[in-house]
Parts: sequence; C-alpha cells; structure tokens
Amino acid sequence: MNHSLVLRCAGRPVGRYAYRTEQAPQLSPRPCLHPVTTLAGTTVSDLGPADHPHHLGVGVAVPDVAGHNFWGGRTFVRDRGPSDLDNHGVQRHQGFKLRDPDGFVEDLTWSAGGRVLLRERRTVAAAGLTAAAWALDFTFSLTNATTEEVSFASPAVNGRPGAGYGGFFWRAPKASAPPRVFTADTEGEASGHGARADWLALAGDGWTLVFAGATAATRRDPWFVRAAQYPGVGSSLAAVTRLPLAPGDTVVRRVVTVVADGAPGRDEAAALVRRAVTA
Repeated sequence: MNHSLVLRCAGRPVGRYAYRTEQAPQLSPRPCLHPVTTLAGTTVSDLGPADHPHHLGVGVAVPDVAGHNFWGGRTFVRDRGPSDLDNHGVQRHQGFKLRDPDGFVEDLTWSAGGRVLLRERRTVAAAGLTAAAWALDFTFSLTNATTEEVSFASPAVNGRPGAGYGGFFWRAPKASAPPRVFTADTEGEASGHGARADWLALAGDGWTLVFAGATAATRRDPWFVRAAQYPGVGSSLAAVTRLPLAPGDTVVRRVVTVVADGAPGRDEAAALVRRAVTA
C-alpha cells in the first residue's frame, strides 16, 4: 500500500510526503517531505544522508521531549556527551482532516515509552509565487496529551554549546561547496546561526531557500543553521532553556519557506517572503 502523497503547486509536483514509514527505531521514525524540488525540478531536500542518516527531509524533529529522543541518532547527555540510548520516540500518522493536491491537514501522535506524549495537528500547503518560486507553508501544533507537564529541550540546553536545534527542520542536499547563508542584514553561517531574524536564506548551486517565521512565537525563535558541516536550517523551540507545556496546552509554530530557482538577492528574497507569508 502506498503511504505517501504528492504535493503539487499549480498542478506541478514539487514534493512527496511519506506519512507512514518503516524507518529504523534509532532514526526516530516520523513523517517527512522528500524529495522537495524547485519549479524547475532541482531537488532541495535530502533523506538519510551518510553524514547524518537520521536527517529525514523536511519535517518536525525534537531531540528531547520529556527525556525522549524525537530527532534520531545519539542523545546528548550532560557530562557524558553523545550517547546511544534506547529512548527514541515515534511520530505516527493518525489521519487526514483535509487532503488536496496542494496541501493537507494531518493528525499525528508523538509516542514514547508506551504512551502518547503529544498530539499534533500539521498543516502543509504549497502556493505559487512567481515563475521561478513557490512557497511551502508548514504549521505544526503540539498539544500535551498527558496529565503531567511535558517539556522540550535541545542539546544546548543539556550542555552542548551551539546545538540549539529542535522543531521545524529542513535538511538540504550536500554539494562540493557549502551554501551561502544570509539574512536581511547579515552574511555567513556564523551570523545567521542563533539569529532571531525575520527570514534567513540558504543558497546552493542553482537554488535558494528562504525561511521565514510566520507567527509572533516563531519569529522569536532563533534559527539553527549549518552550512560548512552540512546544509540544514531549522527553527529552535528550546535553544537556551527548556520549553514547558502544561497538560492540555498547545504550542504552535509556522514556518513559510520560499523555494526558488536561481540566486535571488536580498531585496528579491525579502519581497518573496512578504508575498509568501501573506499569500
């Protein structure tokens, strides 16, 4: 049985979403988008690359939810470092509330240790912008499904400097040269990483991704950026301190990503973001 769907923009396929997978437990199984392409057909996502097999295209991944790993790979333990632990959680597709060619609304559960910790409502949509650019609108709402407080953390919170990742994450394909990183007023990976910029761009060979926090809460989240080691961008739910979630409470984040052919400059990137966020 086919457990994936094709995401289309103006009738053109731009992504495939696998909502039921057979990934190994150490990868923290989860639905994801891959491949994602530009309108010209260039692939701008990566799945299970050799450098980080647990990087699964485009989706939501958190390394510490109440002590459970929903990111994949090793878990960073304070005063011990990266450790192989049997603590991996699983995101499970529960059903679609809406399923159209250009998007969907999906219900998921986040389970670990034999119980459901979180219930998620995920909304994904593709919208055309220009002849060379489209936008992926990705919103996730996480609700505490337990009777106790559940909190989110990054490896940085647990003692690994600079590793504030966890939340929306996009793994891009690796090339011979690192991609360019820039915001409206900064240049380079070091300046972009940890920045609370309205938008951040990752530009490779013939393609550009422009990420924008599209809600007040998302805009306050710092960006997690990698370029030299591997190409990837994410928003950080808990970059510095744990993010607590009381029973029944919900945390919502929306990230809109412009997927463009070519190399738009700062002004064009900003204009595409404004159009994408308000589309």
